[in-house]
Amino acid sequence: MGSVDFWVWWLIAAGGFAIPLVLTAMPEFGMLSVGAVAAAAVSGITDNLAVQVVLFCVVSTALILVVRPIARRSREQPPGVSTGVDALKGRSAVVVERVDAHRGQVKLAGEVWSARALDGGEIFEPGTQVSIVEIDGATAVVM
Repeated sequence: MGSVDFWVWWLIAAGGFAIPLVLTAMPEFGMLSVGAVAAAAVSGITDNLAVQVVLFCVVSTALILVVRPIARRSREQPPGVSTGVDALKGRSAVVVERVDAHRGQVKLAGEVWSARALDGGEIFEPGTQVSIVEIDGATAVVM
C-alpha cells in the first residue's frame, strides 16, 4: 500500500469516529477522530504505519487527558448569574400604588412596575415592602 492509501484509511477512520460522536454526544469519539486526522496528515510524510499509529494514540490520549477534566469542571460549576426578569425574583420592592389580586404598582430596581398580589385575598398599601415571587409578562407578582 502507498502513502495515499494510508491517509485515505485514516480519514475514513476519522469519519467513523465522528458518527458515534454525533449519535452519543461522547466527546471522546471526537478526540479519537482528531487523532485519526493527525495520523492522516503524517501519512503524507511517512509510509511507516507504526509511526502513524503511535501518533494517533499520542494525539488522541493527550486530547482525552487534557479536555475531559476541563469539560468536567465546566459541567460542575454552578449556573451563571441570573439575568433579566429571572434576576428580579426574590428581590424586595416598595408598593407605590395599592396592590391587590388584579392591579397595583411597585418600585423595583429603581423602576415602577405593574404588580398584583400572589394571594388573591391580600392587599398591600403604599409604602409596604413586598417580595417579588415571579414576573408574569410585565407584571410583578408579589407577596
